[in-house]
Amino acid sequence: MREVAIVAFAQSDQVRRSDEQSEVEMLMPVLHSVMEQTGLKTSDIGFTCSGSSDYLAGRAFSFTMTLDGVGAWPPISESHVEMDGAWAMYEAWVKILTGEVDTALVYSYGKTSPGSVRDVLTRQLDPYYVAPLWPDAVALAALQAQALIDSGETDEPALASIAARSREAAADNPHAQLKGAVEQGDYVVRPLRKGDCPPISDGAVAVILAAGDKARELCARPAWIRGMDHRIEAHSLGVRDLTDSPSTRLAAERAGAFERPVDTAELHAPFTSQEVVLRKALKLGDEVKVNPSGGPLAANTMMAAGLLRIGEAAARIHRGESDRALAHATSGPCLQQNLVAVLEGDAQ
Repeated sequence: MREVAIVAFAQSDQVRRSDEQSEVEMLMPVLHSVMEQTGLKTSDIGFTCSGSSDYLAGRAFSFTMTLDGVGAWPPISESHVEMDGAWAMYEAWVKILTGEVDTALVYSYGKTSPGSVRDVLTRQLDPYYVAPLWPDAVALAALQAQALIDSGETDEPALASIAARSREAAADNPHAQLKGAVEQGDYVVRPLRKGDCPPISDGAVAVILAAGDKARELCARPAWIRGMDHRIEAHSLGVRDLTDSPSTRLAAERAGAFERPVDTAELHAPFTSQEVVLRKALKLGDEVKVNPSGGPLAANTMMAAGLLRIGEAAARIHRGESDRALAHATSGPCLQQNLVAVLEGDAQ
């Protein structure tokens, strides 16, 4: 199998509102930054793949706007997924593995501030029995959190400590939205308080992938993708054990996460209770640094937060702060879809 690595990563500031910017204006500086890190030109990129959501943009084929910003002329080899950018990166990785291209640009973005994201996400639920009840993402996460508490796997003080640790870690992240001490606040949906829930964020992210010797030319310490896999749970919440995530465990196994210990884990756990579920599924001990960037509790841009987890893990390898890292992305209610990537740096 070809060696493929993440050689560059860039992101915008993750902010509560970006009223003064369109999606294209928000994305362009990120694309310029990631390209400048490698010295590549648009014509040097073999494949481009993006992740976004028409539901958030409120228009069909919304990704074509940003594609114009990327530079689609002369015609380029391009694809798009109606998913978090982590799944766009999976497609680009497979494209490079086939030997068809040697480099790929992957980007994603989300601008949720103009509407009610809690209402929008209800539309992804079962249209016959669940969606008509309008349970939003927070209400469903609260069901999961209560199941964890009832099973004895966590309690409210433990959830509060996860929130505090994440936002304290974000103090060193210049792009994070929430940093430092953040009050837990009142209940949003019991047992989840405001501090247990992710902020609504606007932002963009991009990475560049390259194969073999090309990766070594472009980056002093590439973050090699040793494995990546994604799996999905049943759509119906009633047939799932919300205290566990077998799809995450299987994806991690197929990605090779359990072959050797990791020192860093960037988990896409928008709610504090979901970190409890993911830690168990991924068999992460206390020695593993979890979400040193602050994670989605510090900034949670829809359609970009998963790719951000991969990018943050890769950046730690680039800087020599990690040797072997795990990155996780999720989509859907209560960790329905899960992707796991294992990244590794060359020996220092």
